[in-house]
Amino acid sequence: MPSSKVKVGIIGSGFEADIHAASFRIMSEDAEVVAVASPTPGHAAALAARYSIPRVFLDYRDMLREPDIEMVTITAPTALHAAMTLDIARAHKHVVCEKPLSMTIEEADEMIGVCRREGVLLLYAEELFFTPKYVRAKEMAAQGAFGKVHLVKQSEKHSGPHSPWFWDMEQAGGGALMDLGCHGIAFCYWFLDRPKISSVYCQLDTLAHGARTTGDDHALTILEFENGALGLVENSWVKPGGMDDRVEVFGDAGLTYANLHMGNALPTYSERGYGYAVEKAASTAGWSYPVYDEHWNYGLPHELRHFARCVRGLETPQATGEDGRVVMEALYAGYASAAQGRKIALPFRPSGVKKPIDLWRRA
Repeated sequence: MPSSKVKVGIIGSGFEADIHAASFRIMSEDAEVVAVASPTPGHAAALAARYSIPRVFLDYRDMLREPDIEMVTITAPTALHAAMTLDIARAHKHVVCEKPLSMTIEEADEMIGVCRREGVLLLYAEELFFTPKYVRAKEMAAQGAFGKVHLVKQSEKHSGPHSPWFWDMEQAGGGALMDLGCHGIAFCYWFLDRPKISSVYCQLDTLAHGARTTGDDHALTILEFENGALGLVENSWVKPGGMDDRVEVFGDAGLTYANLHMGNALPTYSERGYGYAVEKAASTAGWSYPVYDEHWNYGLPHELRHFARCVRGLETPQATGEDGRVVMEALYAGYASAAQGRKIALPFRPSGVKKPIDLWRRA
């Protein structure tokens, strides 16, 4: 019989891997991280030292041979998600895959199919489904607070990713739309109780980072749902001053605004500056808005605890590979829309796509 805590291995040792390790430690009653794997010499060992993780591997496939590990989280570049997922599933371990799910729809379908055949869970790490403030807004919607919801807006903006691979389209598959738009698309879909997306319209630009990337650094996306509601998603790598993440919900009987950071921040002025304010903030001199319990407010510990409880059969998965696949099709449509200057009807399954951004760059 497995122990009460799910044994977890993490693939990766960068920014997101650190978040996973920290989040498992915050809510530690259901899972414990016992191993980390990263091919970058010294990085996995450093992460293990910070979080008292007992086992370190350079090759994740060696970690998959550990018999006690039951669940593996993938925090590697998007181009590696599919191969890693198949290896994990075939090692009969449950998969937690960071967003976006894959580089292509074909990869997403294979990931879902192999996990199903191997009898393991494919869990999609979309933390906005678990963000406490946003979960509360969805609860109020279910109670009728807003009447019939006709518009959901989600925006996520900052000055650009931490890790170099995000700027490389061969590893990332797309720019701000792929990196951040996957959150907003998933959020609108989830908040509206998963109606089919009927069309996508998108405008993309590379406004500030053309010397660093061939990807988009700013995106505006409109989603039409089959129930008549709209989703409006705004994403940017061109916003200085730290992370900005917020939602707005409008119905015929009410509305709500939820700013993820400002409701959990201390408006601060400092002439000298100080240590850390918020993710992606380059400076703390002058006015700043330091947050507290950052991972908790994002919903990351709640998400990973939920996934561990799903492994134990105590909860039903609320974020799955199928959700990630829906997002992938919308991303395809978004890049194609930006190229063609028109909205794209779904279903949308173009052939020969190696990465979503190619649908834009071809134009």
